[in-house]
Amino acid sequence: MSSRSAGEGGSATTAEESLRATESLRATESLRATEAVFREQSGRIIATLIRISGSFDRAEEAMQEAFASALASWPEKGIPQNPAAWITAAAHRKLIDQSRRERTKREKQESLRYETEAFAPADGPDIEEAVLHFPDDRLRLIFTCCHPALNQEGQVALTLRTLGGLTTPEIAKAFLLPEATLAQRLVRAKRKIQEARIPYEVPPPERLPERLGPVRTVIYLIFNEGYSAMAGDRLVRQDLCREAIRLGRVLCELLPDDADSLGLLALMLLQDSRREARMRDGELVTLEEQDRGLWDAAEIAEGVALVERALLIGPAGFYPVQAAIAALHAEARTPAETDWPQIAALYGKLREFNGSAVIALNHAVAVAMSAGLAEGLRRIDALGVSGELERYYLFHAARADILMRMGRREESAAAYREALALATNGVEQNFLKRRLLSLEH
Repeated sequence: MSSRSAGEGGSATTAEESLRATESLRATESLRATEAVFREQSGRIIATLIRISGSFDRAEEAMQEAFASALASWPEKGIPQNPAAWITAAAHRKLIDQSRRERTKREKQESLRYETEAFAPADGPDIEEAVLHFPDDRLRLIFTCCHPALNQEGQVALTLRTLGGLTTPEIAKAFLLPEATLAQRLVRAKRKIQEARIPYEVPPPERLPERLGPVRTVIYLIFNEGYSAMAGDRLVRQDLCREAIRLGRVLCELLPDDADSLGLLALMLLQDSRREARMRDGELVTLEEQDRGLWDAAEIAEGVALVERALLIGPAGFYPVQAAIAALHAEARTPAETDWPQIAALYGKLREFNGSAVIALNHAVAVAMSAGLAEGLRRIDALGVSGELERYYLFHAARADILMRMGRREESAAAYREALALATNGVEQNFLKRRLLSLEH
């Protein structure tokens, strides 16, 4: 009798443990599903919600509540067939509830009433259609976030917060800013959009080229901060590189025949392909010294294909030309095979689009590697006369490298000291110290 009771008790315990394990598994799967939707679809969802509500804050609040509802509902009811559509529908219902509670103006009520009729319940075909076939919502959002009425800091923060799907603490951490400072940038940007009545729209065709420029600039600024962090102890902030590439893909998806957007995506992929080779044992490795076997062949292949496509659409613009330079570096199997004459020619072409001193410096370095070190140094020194690059550490580092190659060790060491005094990234500082030490001993 007692033996059977013990057995029955054991079975009950086993069943309870099995139930708890099943519930835990469902909760884990639901969490992964919601994280995947947020990472991959939040930009698309928030764009739709902003179109519906006319408000960044309302849309963000509704989306956050919808994700919280998913975490509570999905473990019990199962993950829906179209999770992004479920989130969008749930957030849309919350917008309607919010509107009723706050008794908004009649115009907004009419707009939301129309949207209520246009959208079916969660998982219905109409809501799925809205999620999958409203690419213009994201295009509108990109142009709103990057409107010229906003300053560049606000454009970057708002783009990452909405289309990038990064949280305020994540963006603040990536740019080494206090969270309160970053939050204020977002508040000011949103307020500016509201007060200036910035339209949530794609610019008319005649204004599209001039407005696309700031959009690409913001995306590339995000990538550059990730690729070569200005400060801190990490050379690469992969989260920012990843988000910039994703935003570049969105832009190309929405504007598949825009050569400059294709060139921008190609440039980011080709630069990112070297990510794993840029550091060794925590130390920076120059392009010339990198293990090319570590380069990402898939990213290189995609980048080269995008460059070729952009150049076929033509004419060659600022980003396709930069991407073509990156492609020549990526396709060289050894440093000796690098086509420096062609790279120098492309930098000459690039200067026609942008006459900045930084591009002129890169051109001078390419000339040094192709036409001769002395000619390259002459051009670098000529750039230094204006004083425009005096506070740019890479100017002094480039000059130091050429002087070192020419055997002018004392002058090279002096230039490296100037570069070291200006560098702010810890990894780059350590690299400059190693170069300086090698010259002084």
